[in-house]
Amino acid sequence: MPELWSALCLVAILEGLVLFAIPAGWKRAVVQLLQMSDGQVRAVGGFILIFGLTFLWVLKR
Repeated sequence: MPELWSALCLVAILEGLVLFAIPAGWKRAVVQLLQMSDGQVRAVGGFILIFGLTFLWVLKR
């Protein structure tokens, strides 16, 4: 369970870092995201999910 909390904290750190370092880029990305269809957003989300799971699997091997 401590690993899960550590992972969630790392996600928060990375999200905060992006917002702190490049707020204008983050805003542009959100505007682009809002212009995408639900299917496109799901496709991007699915790709990121599969990438993350695959990378985690490679690291844990």
